[in-house]
Amino acid sequence: MDILHQPLSGKTRHEHDLLGDREVPVEYYFGVQTLRGVENFKTSGIKINHYPEMINALAMVKEAAAIANCELGYMDTKKKDAIVKACREIYKEGKLYDHFVVDVIQGGAGTSTNMNANEVIANRALEILGYQRGEYQYCHPNNDVNLAQSTNDAYPTGMKLAIVIANKRLVEVLKTLVDAFRKKAKEFEHVVKMGRTHLQDAVPMTLGQEFEGYAVALDEAVGTLEETVKNFYANNMGATAVGTGINSDPDYPPLVSKYLSEITGLPMVPAKNLVQATNDTTGFVLYSSVLKYLAVKLSKTCNDLRVLTSGPRTGIGEINLPPMQPGSSIMPGKVNPVIAEVVSQIAFRVIGNDHAATMGSEAGQLELNVMEPVIVASIFDSITVLKNGMEILRDKCIAGITANEERCKDLVLHSIGLVTALNPYIGYEASTAIAKEAMETGRGVYELVLEKKLLSQEQLDDILAPENMIKPRKMK
Repeated sequence: MDILHQPLSGKTRHEHDLLGDREVPVEYYFGVQTLRGVENFKTSGIKINHYPEMINALAMVKEAAAIANCELGYMDTKKKDAIVKACREIYKEGKLYDHFVVDVIQGGAGTSTNMNANEVIANRALEILGYQRGEYQYCHPNNDVNLAQSTNDAYPTGMKLAIVIANKRLVEVLKTLVDAFRKKAKEFEHVVKMGRTHLQDAVPMTLGQEFEGYAVALDEAVGTLEETVKNFYANNMGATAVGTGINSDPDYPPLVSKYLSEITGLPMVPAKNLVQATNDTTGFVLYSSVLKYLAVKLSKTCNDLRVLTSGPRTGIGEINLPPMQPGSSIMPGKVNPVIAEVVSQIAFRVIGNDHAATMGSEAGQLELNVMEPVIVASIFDSITVLKNGMEILRDKCIAGITANEERCKDLVLHSIGLVTALNPYIGYEASTAIAKEAMETGRGVYELVLEKKLLSQEQLDDILAPENMIKPRKMK
């Protein structure tokens, strides 16, 4: 719960900004500009404290800026130390999160978020220095915490860093899901079943091969996510308003990147062109597209699981998903594949978020894209629901899947698709004739081949042995 929903004493402090004077409750670490942002942007109902990575990243940016400014002679050591301590209390100790209260979707290109951080850090620094909150003559949100910065460089740098941090946890969860599929692939490696194309019988394979395919598909996303976030190491700190660097020292960009690298453990570097880096948000779009790419893979996999478990008696029924809840308010005994269903719905949401991020990037004009908040909010929503969805899928579905081995075997033995395995031995024409007769009469491929003496039983048993149908083999 944030401070806005907690009981207050009724005592206030006087603050002012461009638009005038306001009374701010003394309990608030944020000030007048954050208060206006809260009042103006009751939009998504999701505040930035919903995403701790955003807060931590902004605190890291402010710390790096303070250290760089002090080294360059623009800030005294005592003030720098207070700002650094306040920042570290936030990102190392998790303090003051409940004072980051502006909505993630806001006008102003993230100014309310940036000022929320500036004011909280300034007021905590004031306490550390021995002053009262609001005594900004000793440590000012704009003059000191935001020194040599603009929202237009501090906000995107913080949000990119936040995505890098959040992506690490997303990848960790994804890897555990891949491992869960691989475990099932090993468990099912001996279960022969029919593979299908066009939803029609194709050729035999093993259930293990099918599940290994899911594992590999998801594992591909791991490398793509890890590679894509590297684009966020290049930052535009020092760009200030439009990339020209007004009000910042020429030595500031490399220096602040150096300290950001030390603080984060990441190879942060100044962007090659600060004007381009300030107005171009396509790096966010690229990362969002990778989240969509992962979502599509997950949904396709869940679609397959729902098909394979269909029935249980009138469908394919090759696998059993763990029963999680009664499936109907009217049909007794019905159990639905609810986990697979919810993951697909998560995927649809991610796909929608990607479209919002794309349109937000497209809407940028001239030297700044003011739509960055909706881009960032869309990405963080996608990361959150994907992470949660994959954990649910891993724990409540994949881990408990069982195979109906006899059902798989029976479908193979009665499938006309078996004839494909005979094609290299009896030829396409004879195979087609066998398949046609099997479909018309309902008889099995095996008995028809023997009846027509196209192969001996020994030859037929060898060709149709499960281990010979699921991998390449020499046919001469």
